[in-house]
Amino acid sequence: MQTANAAPTAVSASVGLLPGLWQRTGWRLGVLAVLALLAVTAFMTVGVEADWAFVLQHRGTKLAAMVVVAAALGMSTVVFQTVTHNTILTPAVMGLDALYQLLQAVLVLTLGAVGVVALGMVPKFGLEIVCMAGLSVLLVRWLFAGHASSLHLMLLVGMVAGILFRSLTSFAMRMIDPNEFATLQDRMFANFNTIQTPLLLPAGALLLLGGLFFWRQRHVLDVLALGREAAINLGLNYRRQVLQLLVVVCTMVAISTALVGPVTFFGLLVANMAYQWMGTRRHAWVLPAVVLWGAIMLLGGQVALERILGFNSALSVVVEFVGGLVFIALLMRKGKQ
Repeated sequence: MQTANAAPTAVSASVGLLPGLWQRTGWRLGVLAVLALLAVTAFMTVGVEADWAFVLQHRGTKLAAMVVVAAALGMSTVVFQTVTHNTILTPAVMGLDALYQLLQAVLVLTLGAVGVVALGMVPKFGLEIVCMAGLSVLLVRWLFAGHASSLHLMLLVGMVAGILFRSLTSFAMRMIDPNEFATLQDRMFANFNTIQTPLLLPAGALLLLGGLFFWRQRHVLDVLALGREAAINLGLNYRRQVLQLLVVVCTMVAISTALVGPVTFFGLLVANMAYQWMGTRRHAWVLPAVVLWGAIMLLGGQVALERILGFNSALSVVVEFVGGLVFIALLMRKGKQ
């Protein structure tokens, strides 16, 4: 009798865990939403002394750009880590930032600074996205289309590609006219202060499409997180799903990079914060959490840097420094396991 009663009790206990898990993760996601709302309010209102209409319009443009960057890099990093089955990899590690810098150098070298301006912001934005997404997909396709590759091979390919792109960038920069070098140098680093307003609409539209695709694939991502063999045994078309996800991931990274410039370790930082805070790897919870964490980090960091600490340094420098420390810490922790 005791054995017969034990099974229903165990089943009831396991079923009872589901509401508790939902309440815990839902509460944590709600806290992030409140913090993100506070960060938005502080960013839009703190230190306003001039005309409110002008300040709100100016800050509203920066707010929209930061939200686009936070969502694009956060979601793409989570999906990329799910596909590669490792939480210390980001799409930027595979050489995408170096590819962006090479593209900027080639444009200035071939068209000149005046030619780049004459090209137009929206056509240039589209060209950057097409080139980065297309070349990066070709770069990583052979890694994930067949058998799963090792971490060392993926890092090696990313390092070699990054070194190649940076070497070609340095070669192109030596051939550029010195008078146009300053124009190129400004494009090599992320800048949240000079946002091109006409680019926000196409960037937001592409982000919305990519975000909807990731959300619809959230259950597929949960299956992919189990591993290649498990996903195939569960009936998933592994090759097609991975390639589709990689195309969208590379496009999302291209959107962010083309909008504000390369931000290498930001996605790694907010993705691991989302994992730790939510306490689960379910993508239905992690995807919105990483977007909220990204908005909190960028908006809150900008307010703290400019209004509280009074620093004039770029936010991207601080983000890259902190993200680099997190990357080193994750490498050391994984090496001890």
